[in-house]
Amino acid sequence: MQRYQNYVLGKWMDGEGVETNLYNAITGDLIGAVSSAGLDYQAILEYGKKTGGYALRKMTFQERGRMLKALALFLMTQKEKYYAVSYWTGATKVDSWIDIEGGIGNLFANASLRRQFPDLPYYVDGTAAPLSKNGTFIGHHIMVPKEGVAIHINAFNFPIWGMLEKIAVNLMAGVPAIVKPSEFTCFLTEVMVRDIIDSKILPEGALQLVCGLGRGIIDHVGCQDVVTFTGSAKTGKMLKSLPQFAQESVPFNLEADSLNATILGEKAVLGTEEFDLFIKETVKEITIKAGQKCTAVRRIIVPENLIDEVEKAIAARLATTKVGDPKAEGVRMGALATHLQVDRVRENVELLAKTQKVVYGDINHVDVYGADAQKGAFFSPILFRNNDPFNLTDVHEIEAFGPVSTIMPYKTLDEAIELAKMGKGSLVSSIVTPCDKEATEYVVNAATMHGRILVLNKDCAKESTGHGSPMPLLTHGGPGRAGGGEEMGGKRGVLHYLQRTAIQGHPTTITKITQQFQVGAAMPEANPHVFRKHFEELVVGETVFTHKHTVTDADIVNFANVSGDNFYAHMDATSLEGTIFERRVAHGYFVLSKAAGLFVDPKKGPVLLNYGIDEARFTKPVYPGATLGVRFTVKEKIDQEKKNDEDIAKGIVKFLVDVYDETGETVALATILTMVKKLDQSL
Repeated sequence: MQRYQNYVLGKWMDGEGVETNLYNAITGDLIGAVSSAGLDYQAILEYGKKTGGYALRKMTFQERGRMLKALALFLMTQKEKYYAVSYWTGATKVDSWIDIEGGIGNLFANASLRRQFPDLPYYVDGTAAPLSKNGTFIGHHIMVPKEGVAIHINAFNFPIWGMLEKIAVNLMAGVPAIVKPSEFTCFLTEVMVRDIIDSKILPEGALQLVCGLGRGIIDHVGCQDVVTFTGSAKTGKMLKSLPQFAQESVPFNLEADSLNATILGEKAVLGTEEFDLFIKETVKEITIKAGQKCTAVRRIIVPENLIDEVEKAIAARLATTKVGDPKAEGVRMGALATHLQVDRVRENVELLAKTQKVVYGDINHVDVYGADAQKGAFFSPILFRNNDPFNLTDVHEIEAFGPVSTIMPYKTLDEAIELAKMGKGSLVSSIVTPCDKEATEYVVNAATMHGRILVLNKDCAKESTGHGSPMPLLTHGGPGRAGGGEEMGGKRGVLHYLQRTAIQGHPTTITKITQQFQVGAAMPEANPHVFRKHFEELVVGETVFTHKHTVTDADIVNFANVSGDNFYAHMDATSLEGTIFERRVAHGYFVLSKAAGLFVDPKKGPVLLNYGIDEARFTKPVYPGATLGVRFTVKEKIDQEKKNDEDIAKGIVKFLVDVYDETGETVALATILTMVKKLDQSL
């Protein structure tokens, strides 16, 4: 019998004995066994911190992002083997695509976040805070990787996506991970982790895997560690209440299964595209992954005058959904993950049946294609109807984690919102409506109890990812029953693994620490001109002090002729009464254009192009007779990888453009972004 192993302390190893036997969800065949008994979790945590964490913290965000991209590209070349094993979990091809390629997509998405971070091992948060009258003492914030490990305790339903969507974030932040998948489907996770380890793309110790029950995995956590849990609300709350989390102030992110709702808007009447979309999306949510998704629709809330039509339409569509072996022709829904899960779903369906009526499906029977219904973990889609959801409230309390959902009516949109909130906190809800006013009312009033809300109509349907698909650049979590946590969320998710620290000091010192120029810092004069220097030679803070130019009436007229901007304040001195201007004023864009004429060194050099302006501000009117100069300062440098062998090795340099007048007062500020060639073109 095959043993699925743990990867800890730099090697693959078995646990003691057998904790769990593993079965093929379709055929019921024994496929292996697993155990994590006897593992030294204190040593495992220390290994992750000292080996994986040390290596990751040495890397910059740019390097970590490129590492994730390389890992994603590698795993895509191996994906077919994961599809073959995913079948054993009861998944159809579509189910597996969500798990496998959806998970790898998380790596790609988080890799792309490197463009939002500096080329440093740590992150500079926000802008400086002035703390003194003369500007010699300022404050700022940096965020550094926590010096612990991320422990991810994942659910059985997404053995790959559940791992990758979490480690993508902590690895980007520079924190190593210990992944504990569900013991029931860990065989799929183990196959992928073997490939990840063999690829040597991640530093040793950056990823460890515990395949068994993992008893003791959080016994030794400390304040630098982060623990995430995905699964039932009951288990999550039990873990969250453990004393070590309070005593050590350990961040704990809980993502619990919730009673998610979908609402059919009052304007989505029979015959509209939105009505048809609602039926299609709802049935999809009942049957994909056999309803084993934390985001699946459990409550279907519809206008009372349409409830009969909705029931008929959903039941008719479910009747055409073949259940069975995903390899059999026409099968659209596979098995639940285990027979244990079948028993749990049946138990909760029986509880729900006490207060509401089954209008489609059979608790004790399902027609199965290409497989044996008794040997495999199959369960019929079940559709309930609850005509009195404000009084028969089991539907808002009990979740059957399978292909089970309940239709219920509402009289007004306010009632629909109230019903949605009776789930006591959900990961997601959706409203399908052609009416933006109706959508706005629902979203604004239901948002307090939902982590995500999908608004679906015919205009976005073609490209919509659907009710049940959290996206890597948006937060995934929800209040109340859903756990109160947030996962992913783009940059927000990465910051969860960083420690924010306020720093105080002289602007020159803060500039050195942040590698971002701070106003008031030393501005050594650049020699030669900054446009004559390659990326590596530029130093944050060095400045070009330009020649001066005195603005004339002719400048204003000529710029108006060239630009076509004849705004009255520039061209009609008789129209200035009641304005803030004393006389005709120079165009702000003339000021910036003239500044460029002053700071640019025109000869060919390392500067390849200027591709943008950020944070442009005109802070003081410029009248004819004003004499302008520019302080042109290296503000920040961001490394950039080559796209291919033919690409030019280069980096992005941000320059601060500070335009001042004869009084020394700033009249305009902007940041320009330039592409600057590197010295070594082989990089």
